[in-house]
Amino acid sequence: MESFFARYRNYLVLLTILVAQMIGLAVQVRRTGAGRSSLGMQDGEGVRLIRLWANTLVSPPERFVHSSRMLVAGLWQNYFDLRHTRAENQQLQQTIDRLRLEQAALLEDARQGQRLEGLMGFQQKYLYGTQAAQIFGTGGSNLSRVLYIDKGSADKLERDMAVITPDGIVGKVREVLGRHSAQVLAINDQNSGAGVILETTRIRGILRGNADGRLQIVDLLADKRIQPGEKVLTAGGDQIFPRGLPVGEVEKVVNDPDRDGFIKIMVRPAAHLDRLDEVLVITSMQPRFSPQEQNDLATSEALKGAEAASLDEQRKASTIMAERLPGLTDPNAPPKPVDPNAPQPSLLVVAPAKPLKPIHPDRFSPGAAPAAQASAPAGDKPKAQAEKASSPTSRATNQADSDAGAQPAPGSPDSEPKPQRHP
Repeated sequence: MESFFARYRNYLVLLTILVAQMIGLAVQVRRTGAGRSSLGMQDGEGVRLIRLWANTLVSPPERFVHSSRMLVAGLWQNYFDLRHTRAENQQLQQTIDRLRLEQAALLEDARQGQRLEGLMGFQQKYLYGTQAAQIFGTGGSNLSRVLYIDKGSADKLERDMAVITPDGIVGKVREVLGRHSAQVLAINDQNSGAGVILETTRIRGILRGNADGRLQIVDLLADKRIQPGEKVLTAGGDQIFPRGLPVGEVEKVVNDPDRDGFIKIMVRPAAHLDRLDEVLVITSMQPRFSPQEQNDLATSEALKGAEAASLDEQRKASTIMAERLPGLTDPNAPPKPVDPNAPQPSLLVVAPAKPLKPIHPDRFSPGAAPAAQASAPAGDKPKAQAEKASSPTSRATNQADSDAGAQPAPGSPDSEPKPQRHP
């Protein structure tokens, strides 16, 4: 029987030659990164085809073996080797809980730091002396709204001291329980109160708390000017809260069911009375100023003193000028008071001027006879002369003529000779 090689010798030789030729080409030809093949490239510039072919043949089995090994290792670690997983899980859970608590504590410290920073900033800028305190307890009854702070007699706290926050008023010190504790009566308690004023309408009222813990202004007559949203400030008349502190804003206006014509104003508090942590207690009502403010006040007082001295000098100069020049009066000077006991000046009686003696008298001259007398008959002349002598004007004229020593003018009726009668 003829062998396989003898039978297919020509084909095998041809196949061998082709394989050798292909191997030779694969050794000589290099392939670039762009996928192109070329001859004569230097070493390191491309990958030989024979290496690519070898990699193509070896890579699939190698990947299969590697994937099988990873699969077996994963199954062993994730499903079979779990003896300590439960303990590690518990430890990790405890660590997570601890970290959450620490995060919450840090967050609370950060928030407290922000609140204290704002509180200290307000305390430094506030005009009156204050003492910062922290709330550590509240009242156990809904009908009594009290707070407990960690400041007491050691910090010079006394009864009826105002308790505030940067947002608004809180209440007043009700009792000083010890050296480091005191009780604060909140402003929304039924037994508390404060004098307030509406910012826009300037209406004054009394702020009190009701049974529900809400703020209200009572005993007010109905007024259409009061609108929701108006700011409410302290009036300062209660001698506890200083004037001008924020209280809240008007929430709504309701009619008083017990009295006609009266209203109640419900007020939304400015301070968060249900979640307070730090407060300020006003320990002194005397204004305090920083060194810069004190310097500014001293400068202002000096300027005011200099201005007052200048005004006094001007007033003295005007007084001296008025004394030297009596005809000049100061329009800004106050009127002089009138003394009722001072002697009044006597009235001067001016005598009427005597008429001059006319050079050419006529019938219109003073002392001349009227025309009716001149035309009267001779028998009526004595009667006319008697009437003339009896008249006041004639008497005054004759008196004046006699005082002056005047003679009757020639040509006048009086100068004519009177007829003599013989018996």
